[in-house]
Amino acid sequence: MTIIRSRLAGVGAYLPQRVVTNDDLAKIVDTSDEWIVERSGIRQRHIAADDEMTSDLATAAAREAMEDAGVSADEIDLIIVGTTTPDDTFPATAAKVQANLEVPGGFAFDVQAVCSGFLYALATADKFIRCGEVKTALVIGAETFSRILDWSDRDTCVLFGDGAGAVVLKAATGEGTNADTGILSTHLHADGRFRDLLYVDGGPSRTKTVGHVHMTGKEVFRHAVTKLATVVDEALVANGMTGADLDWLVPHQANRRILTSTAKKAGVPEDRVVVTVDKHANTSAASIPLALHTAVRDGRIKAGHVVLIEAMGGGFTWGSALVRM
Repeated sequence: MTIIRSRLAGVGAYLPQRVVTNDDLAKIVDTSDEWIVERSGIRQRHIAADDEMTSDLATAAAREAMEDAGVSADEIDLIIVGTTTPDDTFPATAAKVQANLEVPGGFAFDVQAVCSGFLYALATADKFIRCGEVKTALVIGAETFSRILDWSDRDTCVLFGDGAGAVVLKAATGEGTNADTGILSTHLHADGRFRDLLYVDGGPSRTKTVGHVHMTGKEVFRHAVTKLATVVDEALVANGMTGADLDWLVPHQANRRILTSTAKKAGVPEDRVVVTVDKHANTSAASIPLALHTAVRDGRIKAGHVVLIEAMGGGFTWGSALVRM
């Protein structure tokens, strides 16, 4: 049986030039490098310049992904940006990226699922490709998360950073088995009952403000480990695989302890987990494509490798995708 698959044809990334270390943060808030590393594994993060917008980061990452895939602007049918920090309430950041790239047609929109945003965007683009409506899609995760942080709150401001990552998906044919190249399956979930554990206390409808991030860390950690392990198993079972069949686990880069616990529950050795949280911190929707880009560029992830990605974010939202590169 021949089916349409979404093949990952190119990757791109962009990180702002400004690097803020844990020691830098210790000068403005009651914290230390030792405290931050012990609790999160984070050593530094990139922070966008005052004149850099989310669309700027997204556009830079998209250009690299397009060059890597060898596609031109007129080949792009769809642009989806996963972001919690859009340039404006409207238009969509994806539409601004479309204009920046001079993409002449197609359609563009944003997806808001916080740290799961890239996964939600990837799954959506995959569905458009599978149904035959789209042949080439640009999927981006981009955040200027520093804009919604309270820099006097040491429990949250030390955890996040800014950045963008992108992939180009192209329609390809497969046989409908787990030996196919491309996205094998995606699995998305949400449960809005947990809103108060991780949220921003602002919005145009409720407060007419942007607001700041608030998080109940211990509860988020507990839910993350359980939900991520479950959704990893869901992807493996759906494709008749086990953790031993994975070449790489590329998780959302929220916290080193969450990464370690999730890998252990999934039966994936730590040396097959891509970790960038120490250098990038939590970049929300950008973290998975940034980590994927890092591992592709340094040669760890190669053509034919089976890669499992997973994330959980505010909402709660969570999900996974299994991809053969």
